[in-house]
Order: sequence, then C-alpha cells, then structure tokens
Amino acid sequence: MKGKLILEDGSVFTGELTENLAATGEVVFNTGMTGYQEILTDPSYCSQIVTLTYPMVGNYGTNEIFMQAKKSFVGGFVIGELCNEGSNWRNENNLRDFLRRENIPCLYNTDTRAITRKIRSAGTMKGVIVKDDEIQDKIDELMSCPIEREVVKKVTVKEPYVMEGATDNAPHVAVMDFGVKQNILNSLKNLGCKLTVFPAETKAEEIFAANPDGIFLSNGPGDPKDVPQVIGEVKKIIEKGNLPMFGICLGHQLLALAMGADTYKLKFGHRGSNQPVKDLKTGRVHISSQNHGYAVDEKSLAGLPLAVTHVSVNDGTVEGMRHEELPIFSVQYHPEASPGPDDNMYLFDEFWQLLKKGE
Repeated sequence: MKGKLILEDGSVFTGELTENLAATGEVVFNTGMTGYQEILTDPSYCSQIVTLTYPMVGNYGTNEIFMQAKKSFVGGFVIGELCNEGSNWRNENNLRDFLRRENIPCLYNTDTRAITRKIRSAGTMKGVIVKDDEIQDKIDELMSCPIEREVVKKVTVKEPYVMEGATDNAPHVAVMDFGVKQNILNSLKNLGCKLTVFPAETKAEEIFAANPDGIFLSNGPGDPKDVPQVIGEVKKIIEKGNLPMFGICLGHQLLALAMGADTYKLKFGHRGSNQPVKDLKTGRVHISSQNHGYAVDEKSLAGLPLAVTHVSVNDGTVEGMRHEELPIFSVQYHPEASPGPDDNMYLFDEFWQLLKKGE
C-alpha cells in the first residue's frame, strides 16, 4: 500500500505502508546501525515518529529478550529498506510481524536520508503518516492534533513492584519509573541490588517509608518541565540529604530542575548508539547510546553545588553532573545500552560504591 510522511512545513516523503494505519507525532531520527527493537520498545520514544538513518532494517529479526518494555509506545516508524526475513541465531520472528503485533504504523521504501537532512536543518517538527490517497480533511485532522505532553503518565508503572536482590542484605534501591528501560533494571539487579519500582508521581514520603538505601531516577519521554509535581518530589528527596542518587536521561534533567537549574530543547536532539562523550575527570572519550531531545543548560548551573562531569564531543552540551557535597550524580546518556563497547558500565559501579559506603 502506498503511503507518505507529511511534515508540518509541507514536506512530503513517499513510501509504502506495512498496514493501513495512520500516525501523528514529533518526527525524530536515530543514527544507530542496530538496535531497532530496543528503539521501538524504549518508552522514551513515546508518541514520536522515529526515522532510522541506517538503510536496511529487520535483517536480524526480533526476539523477546530485546524488549525494553512490555509493549511499544512509539507513534510511528519510518525506514528505508524493510528486510522481511531476519538472519541471526536469536531470530524468533520477522520485523514486519512484530510491527503488526505492536500496532505500529510503518512507512518503508522511503528516503530517510532526505528526512534526516530536513530535520537537521529545520529541527524536529510534527508529522503524520497516512496512505497516499488519504483525503485532505483526514490529514488536516491528524495534523491539528497537538503533540502529547503528559507522556510520562502513559509509560510509568501503575503500581509499585519489587525485584529481589541476590542476597537478603542486598542494598535496596527505590527506582522512580518515568519510563525505565528493562536493561537499566537488569543492570541494577546484576550489581546485586534489590529494587522497588515506583510510579512516577509517587510521593517522597512513600518512598522514604520503603526505607531504601539509594534512589534511582530513570529515563523517560518528553519535556522534563511537563512533570512539575515529580520535580517537587525529587527536591524533597534531595533535601533529605543522606541517600545516594543516580539519574539517567530524563532523570538527569529532573535532578537538575529540582536543584534550581534549567533545561532547554535541542534543535534535533541526540538519538543514536554512536555519540561520543568526554569524561572530564579522566579525559577519556566514550562512545555512548543516547535518546533525548532536551538538555541541561550549563549556564544555569552557576552558583549551584553541581559540577559538570561529562560533555558531548559533538556539541559541548552537558552529559553528566555531580553534586559537590551530596552522594548524587547523573548522566544524560544510557550507560546500560552498551553499543558495542561497555565503556560506561563503570557508572553503575560508582553507584554501587555509594550504596555500600552508606551502609
């Protein structure tokens, strides 16, 4: 079935649809060469239309072990060539069937390079995926739909749950779930932690009542300023002062806002598994996996007890920070994703050391 992607500036990109499904959302691009199933099930992409720059997608199939959430939250998927038969020893099903199962509108055989160049020059913008002969009234209706704002509520867990640690005296970490990836939970559990995963809007008092040894602020979708009530609860936790805290991605941004810093929207964001980040302490550059459209404003950190620890090699944006007095630190990227190398797993080890030091 012929289809097309229409951007709000009037640009049109044609292709074929896997199913007769329409989509609307912010159009972004990801530069990773692999990891399409992780991208499709990363809650941080909630309601977005994701374009992959790598030309062939689906060549190693899909497998349940790659799921980062119980379901996909993406709004739509735009790719070049759709490979119908995956070739890999872990291949359980093909990508086309996975897209059908997850009800994901997908446009393929389209010029993803042209889409990427458009977004890089004009910035992210709203778009719609429709069949090629869709009536204009339907297109106008889809285009008039506002980009969703309260997306954290869509992806967070509904009730608290526990993941037991390896031992009875395992450090207990309270995870504030803003759309946490399964690999993050696995990484914390593999350290030896017991985890209690809380809904995003859980009150600080309820978290304190669980008597955790540390706090983890997860990744998640959207503008961090869209969840002011969460920022308020994070501020209460910080004010307690004695709990180690580690934030990733959205958690990093929320931590900055709770401390009085500011965030801003990037022109087209950082999304891919090949983003270079410099550790200012060691001078080393690590290759990282990233997925974010907002960043912490470095100028707003002036006068605050927060020191920048990591920066993006590409554009100099803040990629990590640490509290100068309290056992609190955060990074903008995803150390658990291990895009080939596992350079960044040392951050989990640092969190573990803070947890053990607080015993």
